[in-house]
Amino acid sequence: MRFRPCIDIHNGRVKQIVGGTLQDAGDQAAENFVSEKDAAFYAGLYRDAGLGGGHVILLNGKDSPFYEATRGQALEALRVWPGGLQVGGGIRPENGEEYLDAGASHVIVTSYVFRDGKISWENLEKMRTAVGRERLVLDLSCRMRNGRYYIVTDRWQKFTSVAVSPELLETLGGYCDEFLVHAVDVEGGACGIEEELAGLLGSYSGHAITYAGGVGSMEDIERLRRAGKNRLDVTVGSALDLFGGKIPFAELARLR
Repeated sequence: MRFRPCIDIHNGRVKQIVGGTLQDAGDQAAENFVSEKDAAFYAGLYRDAGLGGGHVILLNGKDSPFYEATRGQALEALRVWPGGLQVGGGIRPENGEEYLDAGASHVIVTSYVFRDGKISWENLEKMRTAVGRERLVLDLSCRMRNGRYYIVTDRWQKFTSVAVSPELLETLGGYCDEFLVHAVDVEGGACGIEEELAGLLGSYSGHAITYAGGVGSMEDIERLRRAGKNRLDVTVGSALDLFGGKIPFAELARLR
């Protein structure tokens, strides 16, 4: 298990928000933490700690008046640590290479490849062709419905008909290098992990998977390790002391 740090950017500021509350209308979200530091500061911190493979997420849509400020923060973070961070949020074939050229190791994609409630194999192939399989991360963030975890898109508010399963991971693994999975129902809550989801993800061993959502203590980290059969990496947001929480960054930085 490795700790994968994060930089979430909304309205031009580094923030931690409550999962599922993000809205394009008015660029609103329920906030857990708003940093006085910029994205470049966190990129430098992660670089100096040797914590590669973290992710920078742009939380504003392209039509937002805050989009350019958010994008500018993301690009500054990538410049501070070229090759050390992944980037996601509004990634398409036409702009993916731009972020890679700016220093991203990978680009992270969700909504573009899940259209009208299902997988768009055409868009997935376009994305793989544009950036290369080895530089693509698929975000399979999901919510529970009727006893199964279904991928959600569009600010995590629209359910697809695609359920997360080992078989799905095997199939999609032919198109990407890694997976990122937010347990949306507990994201931003620091209220405990989704152990059932962790177990489901841990039954697959083909590609690296980073789990996010609900971690509130080092005990939760240990629960995730056990449930995920020590195959999952982890990212921690609101519970991290850098973002107003109680888990020491230095302690997580030792997870390698």
